[in-house]
Amino acid sequence: MRRLIIAGNWKMNKTVAEAIDMANGLNRNFPDDPGLDIVVCPAYTALSETGNILQDSVIGLGAQDMYWQDSGAFTGEISPLMLKELGVKFVVIGHSERRQFFGETNESVNKKVKAAVKHGFIPIMCVGEKLEERKSGKTFDVIKEHIELGLEGLVIEAPENIVIAYEPVWAIGTGVNAAPAQAQEAHFYIRKLLTEIFDGAFAQSIRIQYGGSVKPENTEELMRQEDVDGALVGGAGLDLNSFTEIIKKAQKVARV
Repeated sequence: MRRLIIAGNWKMNKTVAEAIDMANGLNRNFPDDPGLDIVVCPAYTALSETGNILQDSVIGLGAQDMYWQDSGAFTGEISPLMLKELGVKFVVIGHSERRQFFGETNESVNKKVKAAVKHGFIPIMCVGEKLEERKSGKTFDVIKEHIELGLEGLVIEAPENIVIAYEPVWAIGTGVNAAPAQAQEAHFYIRKLLTEIFDGAFAQSIRIQYGGSVKPENTEELMRQEDVDGALVGGAGLDLNSFTEIIKKAQKVARV
């Protein structure tokens, strides 16, 4: 059984003080194992303080990106060693906004995923198509390219050591989410691809999140889809009440 994972990607939001308030609120709301994995991904400036608060909690700390080199003359980048020191466990890699605005490629995603696994992080590797690609019937072609090139040459010891996040770009921040059937169709296809890369049992145990305008109102139905194993939450994850409600909705269908 795959344990659901609900991750909040705070993007370029929240000051350190606001991040502290959010982390303390989540600790109050979820003092014990909620039956699923909860992750928050603050901005770099708030990682240290947030990590201190979450150090002994059931909530995991994630980063929004990571460079693949341990150190060097890479102005503005953050290395795996810097994140490890802060207690980071998860790293979002290949988010559509990184691809769209900052030149992220399948090649750089692959390097980052390998570096994340090497250093003991759990990469949340994002894949998904743009609106024009969906309209032109290229959804599966885009997903296939993202999956195959992003995971090329990757060796992982256990399926829980990686998470795939399907995030249709046309649904991110638009308020328009993929219908549950659309999400399931894409997730089923991703799992089929994973079966071709890894063995069948291994692929069946890899978690695949859905990301794209997830909110309390659609969480439960999305989580009931057979191959949807959680959510990567953007805007609704910035508010303590809405993020808490999303987690509680997911708890209703938590598998383990």
